[in-house]
Amino acid sequence: MKNIFYILLACLVLSSCNEYQKALKAEGEGAIAEKFKLGEALYNEGKFEKANKLFAQIVPNYRGKPQAEKLMYLYSNSFYKMGDYYISGYQFDRFAASYPKSEKVEEVSFLAAKSYYELSPVYTKDQKETKEALEKIQNFINIFPESEYIAEANELVKELDFKLEKKAFEIAKQYNRISDYPASVKSFNNFLFDFPGSTLKEEALFYRLDSAYKLATNSIELKRTLTGVVQLKKQRLEEAKEFYTNFKKTFANSKYISEVDNMATIIDEELNKYTAQVN
Repeated sequence: MKNIFYILLACLVLSSCNEYQKALKAEGEGAIAEKFKLGEALYNEGKFEKANKLFAQIVPNYRGKPQAEKLMYLYSNSFYKMGDYYISGYQFDRFAASYPKSEKVEEVSFLAAKSYYELSPVYTKDQKETKEALEKIQNFINIFPESEYIAEANELVKELDFKLEKKAFEIAKQYNRISDYPASVKSFNNFLFDFPGSTLKEEALFYRLDSAYKLATNSIELKRTLTGVVQLKKQRLEEAKEFYTNFKKTFANSKYISEVDNMATIIDEELNKYTAQVN
């Protein structure tokens, strides 16, 4: 009985394969409708790649026809299900533009935005696709503020925003690692301006102070400019002290507090030398 079952199953699979291959090669008016019917059946079975190949053959034949909307939805979604997000994003956008009154337009608009989200790379790589995905998802939120997909869309925005934060933070931190302290201070200033509510704010303030402290304590005393002589070290010590005050005010119970207090002690000692010189 078991052998008979496997034989019947094998015959069924072969028959299905033959039917699919026959449909792919078929031509003529009758073949178009058969490809649609078989493609939809395969799509419903989760065989998206096979369905997609059949849909691709008949898309031009249905332009302007009543069945075109359904076909284009299935065709676009088959790319998404296959993980071909470049094409699914493009096809979903086309669907939304071609059928703005469709009952599927909200779903399709969300899936288009999510396709771009799926293309967003890890934070260590260039974030062009991440920025594009954010724009697409935010546009969806603006157009469909009451959508059933809003909660998920907001979560995607948070995730993409964090990638941009992490990217900017790591660039600034890398400047600190390689001892390019002016670039590090500038980058952390930009980071804190661009992402004021970041979960990385404590670390950003710490490494900004650390960079400013090391820059100040290793600076030359004076610098000649076109307008005169600048007390470079004193100026940088004062900036570092300002960063310390800001850090202490914002994160008084920070895990870094002992380290930043030690920096502040040395900064004050250095600044007191200038006071003593004046007196």
